[in-house]
Amino acid sequence: MAEALKHLISPATARATADAVAQAWPPFDHAGFLGDVLARLDGLELMQRGQCIADALHQRLPRDFAESAPILKDCLPGKNDRGLSGWALLSFNQYIAAQGRGHLITALDLLKALTPHFTAEFGIRPFIAEEQDTALAIIGEWVQDPNHHVRRLASEGTRPRLPWAMRLPALVRDPLPLLPILESLIDDDEDYVRRSVANSLNDIAKDHPDLVADFVERHAEGASKNRLWLLKHASRTLVKKGHAKALANFGFAAIDGIGAHLTVAATHIDFPGMLDFQVALKNETDGRQSLLIDYAIHHRKKDGSLSPKVFKGKAITLGPGETVHVVKHHAFRAITTRVYYPGAHRLEVFVNGQSVAAADFTLAAPTAGPEAP
Repeated sequence: MAEALKHLISPATARATADAVAQAWPPFDHAGFLGDVLARLDGLELMQRGQCIADALHQRLPRDFAESAPILKDCLPGKNDRGLSGWALLSFNQYIAAQGRGHLITALDLLKALTPHFTAEFGIRPFIAEEQDTALAIIGEWVQDPNHHVRRLASEGTRPRLPWAMRLPALVRDPLPLLPILESLIDDDEDYVRRSVANSLNDIAKDHPDLVADFVERHAEGASKNRLWLLKHASRTLVKKGHAKALANFGFAAIDGIGAHLTVAATHIDFPGMLDFQVALKNETDGRQSLLIDYAIHHRKKDGSLSPKVFKGKAITLGPGETVHVVKHHAFRAITTRVYYPGAHRLEVFVNGQSVAAADFTLAAPTAGPEAP
């Protein structure tokens, strides 16, 4: 069995933190810090452990953030790669987010120094929320930084709907201030950065689909292989939802004269088990058609209603009068991100975002698991 996530921050982490801070600032109460943290750590989960260490630091570092920030910065790896890194720096993020308010420039400078050693995408968000214009002006300069972790922080830390992080409501409402940052990084040398740009655009697409579809159209002409991948990844939510312009951006027009016939191997699926199905698609026109084939499983919820989840299929081109048979196998098995409820379910097939066929089936009683988010 895999070790619990909370052990990413352990008593050894607390001791390493105490040692690093005491070396950077000798007045630090090393023994008092460890006595406080180690007495509480065992009963806490991962994020709580980080906060426990952050709180203990706050009690023992100078209360003026302008004085404590250089101490924390001296705890980071230097030219000899000594210093704190990895999960030991989660507490630094939490400390900065709480104690750095009113010290925007100092806080952002510290997070910029920290991010090559552990992500700062969570610590940076309170500052964007509180002083968006000034914060984005500073962060916008990071797109030219030689360190790819810093460049990624410019795109990842500003994502309006970053998972597991505080939301940025002003940027959810109006993401236009982010576009210069994302445009500057669209052809970054690092896949790590480009993937972050795509994810940010996908976030924006959930609230402003037309804006992202237009962005993709503007940047698709003459796009390199890497940029084209980024634009497709940025459009994934729009494509799944059948957004007409998002589909057209990649050559998938509204379908015309496509016949579809769906066959399921069985209408009762054991759990765990497999839903086997086949869809026959025929091009009944005189022209070639590019088709993007997806399918959705409408999962039964606790209250008996159905909730669809779209799964990516495949892209094909059908010539005049041509028929293709697409065979799929969808597994139902215990996973940590979904509860399966027995009873009626539904399978639906989409071509270029349009529903073309559907079939009902039932799922047997499964093993219980945690509810999907």
